[in-house]
Amino acid sequence: MKKTLLASSILFALSPVSLANTIQGKVIDSLGNPVTEGEVQIMGSNKRVRIADDGSFRFENVKLGMVELHVASPDYIHSSTKVDVDENGVSDLDISVINSSIEVFDVTASAFHASNIESAAPVNVLAGDHLHHKNAATLGDTLRNEVGVHSSFHGGVASTPIIRGLDGPRVLITQNGMDASDASRVGPDHMVATETSSAQQIEVLRGPATLFYGSGAIGGVVNVVDQRIPDNNDAQGEIAITRNTVNAEEGASGSYKGGANNFAFNVQGFYRDADSYRIPGMAESEDAHEDEHEDEHEEHEHEEGVEGIVENSQYRSKGFTVGGSYLFDSGYVGISAQHLSSLYGIPGHSHGGHDEHEDDHDEHTESDEESVMADLQQNRYQLAGQFQLSTDVISAVNFGVSYTDYTHVEIENGVPGTRFTNDSFETRVEVLHQPVAGWRGGISLHTKLSDFSAVGEEAFTPASDTRTFGLGLIEEKHFGDVLVQLGARIERVEIDVPRLLPPELDVHAHGDSHDEHEDEMHDEDMHDHDEHDQHESELDSVSVDFSPYSLSAGAVWDFAEGYNLGLSYIHAQRAPSSAELFSFGPHIGTQTYEIGALYELHEGHFELGDADFELETSNNFDLSLRKFNGDLGFVLNVFYNKVSDYYYAAETGLFAEFSHAHEEEEHADEEHDHDMEEGHEEHMDEEHSDEHSDELPVFTFVNSDATLYGAEIQINYRVNDAWKLFTQGDIIKNDVDTPSGEQNLPRTPPARLTFGAEYSHENWFIDAQIMRVFSQTDVAEFENETDGYTMIDANVSYFADIKGQEVEFFAKGRNLTDEEARVHTSFLRDLAPLPGRSVMLGVRTRF
Repeated sequence: MKKTLLASSILFALSPVSLANTIQGKVIDSLGNPVTEGEVQIMGSNKRVRIADDGSFRFENVKLGMVELHVASPDYIHSSTKVDVDENGVSDLDISVINSSIEVFDVTASAFHASNIESAAPVNVLAGDHLHHKNAATLGDTLRNEVGVHSSFHGGVASTPIIRGLDGPRVLITQNGMDASDASRVGPDHMVATETSSAQQIEVLRGPATLFYGSGAIGGVVNVVDQRIPDNNDAQGEIAITRNTVNAEEGASGSYKGGANNFAFNVQGFYRDADSYRIPGMAESEDAHEDEHEDEHEEHEHEEGVEGIVENSQYRSKGFTVGGSYLFDSGYVGISAQHLSSLYGIPGHSHGGHDEHEDDHDEHTESDEESVMADLQQNRYQLAGQFQLSTDVISAVNFGVSYTDYTHVEIENGVPGTRFTNDSFETRVEVLHQPVAGWRGGISLHTKLSDFSAVGEEAFTPASDTRTFGLGLIEEKHFGDVLVQLGARIERVEIDVPRLLPPELDVHAHGDSHDEHEDEMHDEDMHDHDEHDQHESELDSVSVDFSPYSLSAGAVWDFAEGYNLGLSYIHAQRAPSSAELFSFGPHIGTQTYEIGALYELHEGHFELGDADFELETSNNFDLSLRKFNGDLGFVLNVFYNKVSDYYYAAETGLFAEFSHAHEEEEHADEEHDHDMEEGHEEHMDEEHSDEHSDELPVFTFVNSDATLYGAEIQINYRVNDAWKLFTQGDIIKNDVDTPSGEQNLPRTPPARLTFGAEYSHENWFIDAQIMRVFSQTDVAEFENETDGYTMIDANVSYFADIKGQEVEFFAKGRNLTDEEARVHTSFLRDLAPLPGRSVMLGVRTRF
């Protein structure tokens, strides 16, 4: 009997019930009022609960001993509280949090666990209602008003973020920390294959983020966070329907997350269909008009297209995502699958130029001009997991695996043309160790394999296989009021190109006579063929490898209550991309002829150079001063970035003839052969004019030393519970060393200043802002200046309770003064201004 009682006692002592207890309490502000938004998490576990409307929270089945509760609420400074859980549990616990004048969010993209006001390097987080209000059809347009972030705006159909003047292969776009793996880093006319309508938040890491993401993040990271692989099974959903006046866009999106017991699932979907968008005036600018008539073909009649519209800027996009997870007390593991497709026009993409044959060919009118569409298809699969451990050495293991199958086909008059594909496989494993002498951190192992190809007449970059292997170390420690963060990363980047593009190109400068041009091109063409024959066997294929490394040191000093000072230094290296090195062909989306760094210009012709390339090396300093408590808050950032061997596409002042024959033109020529013979002399003049309209400016990738520096400021003021005022601005300056002296980098973002106000009372939310974008006069060689403009935007929302469900009726007004605005950072600034006045009406329900 005693043995039975002893055994029972032992079993009871070891049973989960004896180790499981309850924590319940309330989150309150400094005045004792309940906090109604946010969540409470038990650190070191997967247990987290949302704060109820009365500020209460409750945990069940909590193990005995000391636990740390982390409170995260957007309007309050994040708080950590340690409690000792005994057999009786913890009840009536009040956790007081301090009001913050700056919205506070945890940053999942950071190598260190921190909020946006605790990071040594500056971070933007767009979430909640502000994300809904700013959400647009493209990622770049969604973020283009964020401090330090501009947009490459490509006619409303594609747009990538520009961070502190850096874009393309320097800015990494990720989905839940894994590379988006599309073709947007190759050219701004390619869409970013991510969707923000179902995003939980969008994080922008300004400055190098190479320690965690590799050399491709030397300019920053944009991380789109959603719950496609859910880490909890709290039931929540959302459905939204919209209609936009500027392009007749009809949109719908929805998501739902739920589950039971240890299982969680998530379903997301969206649909968006729009016509070409309206503008105030002509699409083509006066600068483009003047440039066209500066050459020897001044008699060529200029046509600006249809007034009041940017042609071929329509799009239709749709996609869905499903995911599921198995939840543990100490973590989760899950998978997701996504399909995304988009059919969109490419503004400014034209081969035929202007229509000079209207007199000879009645049916060959402006409406017959070539229409070019892009058909994007992407399938993406992800596996992710997080586990908190209690071993003597390892505290946590996080991992992610993704596979992406991406295809992008340009369709010319209904006929498939150039085809871009990108198959990629990426893995990331983080192993975090237990604290050692107060230091917390771990190692990260990262691999990425990318198989990229471009096939077709306009394949300006060759097929390539890129393999990246990286090993990183991150550590942090508190020294009183100072948090020190250290990091290092080394990686290996290998690029294999099975076949180079031959350097056969006829180039000329405007002002050459026709006869001289023909003779010069004949000589250059013979020379190019000789050079190509000489190098073809030697460099028909090429393989290059790089070993970049990065080092960082940062500190956050809480020098007074509600204030801190962040300082960071990052030495980062980047391996140039395949497109920067090996491109040689017409990039019609940007209206340029791109030539990679492998090719060298000698006396009017191009030839293969040595495949010995330098690493791009950045030394970046960031200083951030923050005030975040009370009614007045501000963030001031100053940065200085010295870059050695900065790769960029420099305009040469030369032009390349680009001929393109398509079926409709050939058919029209056959039908009117007799007419063309009768007017042979006139036709020859027109033919020459057609050929000239097909020319493209030649840009070559060069590497030079560059300096980028600037400042950013945000100020928030809470007038009372209903009113908030804010202002923000940024300015970027740069210079690059060239053989002719210091010059400005092309497409440098202009300075901006914004003033705004928010009103929130009962069921109403209203905000408005006025943004002044100043003229850009610091331009590169051969680049035109861009006029400034003023944008006035507003949002109005009314929240109603319909049968127990919250329903939001909203209106978004953009460019309310219908001002003509051209984006200096856009390749299409002279062909596609920003949309005119628009009003989006919509309804959104959360459940």
